[in-house]
Amino acid sequence: MSGPLDTARAAWGDGLPDWVEGLAIECGKASQAKVAKALGRSASLVSAVLANKYGGDLVAVEERYRGVYGRAVVACPALGNMPTNECQDWRAKAKRFQTGNPLRSRMFRACQRCPRYLKETQE
Repeated sequence: MSGPLDTARAAWGDGLPDWVEGLAIECGKASQAKVAKALGRSASLVSAVLANKYGGDLVAVEERYRGVYGRAVVACPALGNMPTNECQDWRAKAKRFQTGNPLRSRMFRACQRCPRYLKETQE
């Protein structure tokens, strides 16, 4: 029986990105469902990435992986250093203004001026 790492290696071949390999290793330690929950994504997304069949934005998945498991951080203009996956969550929330939460309002304004958000909305 093959594990997630074998699946990823077979699907990606020599072009296996380091973060997909790391994702497969994490799935082998726990499960795809637990890794997906930690990433805030579905187990089917994780499965599709490992099988090299994910048709969505791999850069966004990589950013989530690196924030959760790689401890990658970005400098947020409003909150200072934060994991890349949290920045990604704030950028998603900043697409729609919502009142009632002062932090959410503050982050909406900060994201609107942030180069990471502006690059994402221009693509």
